[in-house]
Amino acid sequence: MSAPRHGFYRRVLESLLQVGLVRRDMSVLVVAGGDADREVFRELGFEHLTISNLDEREQRAGLEPYAWRYDDAESLTLDDESFDLGVVSAGLHHCRSPHRALLELYRVSRVAVLALESRDSALMRLGARLGAVDDYELAAVAAHGLAAGGVANTSTPNFVYRWTEREVEKTVASYAPHARHRIRYFREFELPDVLVTAARGPRGLALRLLRPAVGLVTRALPSQANLFAFAIEKPQLPRDLQPWLRLEDGSPQPDERAIGARYRIER
Repeated sequence: MSAPRHGFYRRVLESLLQVGLVRRDMSVLVVAGGDADREVFRELGFEHLTISNLDEREQRAGLEPYAWRYDDAESLTLDDESFDLGVVSAGLHHCRSPHRALLELYRVSRVAVLALESRDSALMRLGARLGAVDDYELAAVAAHGLAAGGVANTSTPNFVYRWTEREVEKTVASYAPHARHRIRYFREFELPDVLVTAARGPRGLALRLLRPAVGLVTRALPSQANLFAFAIEKPQLPRDLQPWLRLEDGSPQPDERAIGARYRIER
């Protein structure tokens, strides 16, 4: 993990620790994870971390003092609410369905889900059209010797799926429409070192020259930043129940008074 991305990861976790959303004694599951995740959580003193991945080389690399498990982020072999906190860093865009992987993490988490990914923006789309930014992650496959690093950890370069705030909200609202979700967002800019150092010729030179200028633009316009993190709090009922629902024996049910005030109820 590059130093700026490592720093962003750490700053996001520190912010969540400060507001009390997460604690160091929580059980944490990191999907599509590895040594970079272990490094950040160990620095911050987290006690109970399980790192999962489809790449068994991560286990052989050594993830002590934390646990490791072989698991597919898109189809986790875990019960609902198995961990307090679910985390993924730069892993969703390696999945065939990033939305499914996010919702699997949501399913197995009790308190919150934290995801760190790239943010979609006009600046990033312009960079892709100009050839300065890749829409398919060739750099990661090159860094893995053309043997891995792509979609589902294969050698096929994955499409770099980038997120927006609205997309996060639509995804969780579709999965759990009974609740109003509390979501915290974090944004920063970083041009990935692997892209800058791997790019050759005029493209590589242009990236190195433009890096400071783009950083200034994204500080002035945070919506154009490429580093993006979101922390989704799992809803607490009845606090976060939609106003047109009520709880009956712990289960959300339509509230006749609330819905009847807006629509005729057929009998």
